[in-house]
Amino acid sequence: MYRFRSTRSVILTCVLLAATALAAGAEEAGVSEDAILFGQAAALEGPSSALGQRMRQGIVAAFTEINARGGVHGRKLQLISRDDGYDPDRSAAQTLQLIEDDKVFALIGAVGTPTAMATIPITSARNVPFIGPFSGAEFLRDLELTNVVNIRASYSAEAEAWIKHLTEDRHFTRIGIFYQDDSFGRDGLRGVKRALARRGLELAVEGTFERNTRAVKAAWRTIKRAEPEAIVMVGTYGPCAEFIKLAHRSGFYPTFVNISFVGAVALASELGPEGEGVIVSQVVPFPWDRSLKLVADYQAAQRAVDPTQTPDFVSLEGYLSGRLAAAALEKAGPEPTRASLLRAINDVGRFDISGSTVNVGIRMIEAPPKVFLTVIQKDGTFKAVDRQ
Repeated sequence: MYRFRSTRSVILTCVLLAATALAAGAEEAGVSEDAILFGQAAALEGPSSALGQRMRQGIVAAFTEINARGGVHGRKLQLISRDDGYDPDRSAAQTLQLIEDDKVFALIGAVGTPTAMATIPITSARNVPFIGPFSGAEFLRDLELTNVVNIRASYSAEAEAWIKHLTEDRHFTRIGIFYQDDSFGRDGLRGVKRALARRGLELAVEGTFERNTRAVKAAWRTIKRAEPEAIVMVGTYGPCAEFIKLAHRSGFYPTFVNISFVGAVALASELGPEGEGVIVSQVVPFPWDRSLKLVADYQAAQRAVDPTQTPDFVSLEGYLSGRLAAAALEKAGPEPTRASLLRAINDVGRFDISGSTVNVGIRMIEAPPKVFLTVIQKDGTFKAVDRQ
């Protein structure tokens, strides 16, 4: 059962699931004799929908793979996804519905920093596991947020990788930034400023845009006047593509570097041939590299759900989140509770997912997740950036 739920959808099936759980005498929300129910609040419609949809596809692929092997301790993993439109207020409302009405056991695959800022107080107060958020925000890495389970690198780590490449490999000194004017964009801004300061540099120029819009002309005019050699971008695929195309139409071709949250494949699709040379940082393995067992398993799981789905960095991250949730449930034992799941995650700290190690909690601080840079080719494919 993998259902897309908008704010207007009827939740009859969810009510029936909750009733079934109660009838079975389940002592923990979302846990019945034969199922464990997860919830996702993410952008499934609107200008950032590719991010939420791809995360969902990856989670569903992982759950389907686990369920085909009998589930976890005899229970199948199920997912309800609700659309929040990448809007903090809607995300808070949808998260409350998932917890209080749908009675989910845990949340998984949330998308965004501003939405997480609105929902973390809700989940933390109830000690609801918040697994694999699609965000590298620093506040999510506070170890006092014991219900948050991060698997991806921080935005600061991505910013360090950008600035290291631009200054040490490209020898650039004039670097500008284009960012979303909210908590997400400002998190990236702080990371870039710190990385530059470590090298005795400052930003050449800043330009901003409003979330869920493509209103980028004002930022473009501001940034163009400074004529930076490179522009780092902290936004989603739509406005970032709009900005890059506007620059090219103006005959300006700086080096563009994008954050992983942009949605690399969606960005390449939006840009078409104009994407050639655009750099995107990544926080999961190359999703086309079948020499990695993780990637081979991911692709097989994806095909089992829908043979038309193509590999993608975002859905691979969703798949990793789903596999991690299943691995942690195995450790939590045959009668899982929210507390025992979080305890298992934090006590183990290191999980083997198809031969690839995923570190969480304190282990993530000891061995941070990797960041690597990719560059879009003329045909829209990706290759790793060559280091000098």
